[in-house]
Amino acid sequence: MNARKDRKGKMSGTPQAKTALEPTFSSTEVARYCRVSGVQVHRWIKDGKLKCYRYPGGRYKISKANFREFLVSNDIPVIEEFFAAGTDIKLRILIGEDDLDFAKILHQNLQENYPDFEVEAVNDGYEVLMKLGEFRPDLLILDIKMPKINGLEVCQRMKSNDYYGSIKILAITGNAKTYPRELVLESGADEYLIKPFTSDDLFCQVDKIVAKMAGI
Repeated sequence: MNARKDRKGKMSGTPQAKTALEPTFSSTEVARYCRVSGVQVHRWIKDGKLKCYRYPGGRYKISKANFREFLVSNDIPVIEEFFAAGTDIKLRILIGEDDLDFAKILHQNLQENYPDFEVEAVNDGYEVLMKLGEFRPDLLILDIKMPKINGLEVCQRMKSNDYYGSIKILAITGNAKTYPRELVLESGADEYLIKPFTSDDLFCQVDKIVAKMAGI
């Protein structure tokens, strides 16, 4: 991967009737705040636990007041900065890469080109699993050939866990013969990159995953 900064131009519960304009959150933003899947948020809405509006096209919007009420009634911590800013919390990316130099390059490129994201790195599969609960990433960039616990097992464990199952996984590998795309995706990864790759290759995959998370 090239450690460059440019990116070829890309860088340089029941629906209610809305009676007045007010700040709202999307179901994706609610899912990221609560660290659950979008499916779970829609289930809360369907069950009448989370009040919302529904616009033409089927998209849900949750008012600040209704979301706060939901958090309080379910003993979920209310982050006042989140409500005061009226913007989404920072997207978090966790890197799992045992090559320390390459991990630093990944971290630097992601931090420089996504300055609003929080990026952290760990260096083996066991540390990845331990960091998930502490850091709670939205996206995991995971080397498949990792010490202690390999990337395939990390993917499988994550996707079988309700709490971590909504975290997106971008798998990377330098051995496509041993870890072909089909095998890696079947294990639970969402996207796949073969080393060596460029910064633009990485950013393209990250952008694709973030767009899916946002429902774009």
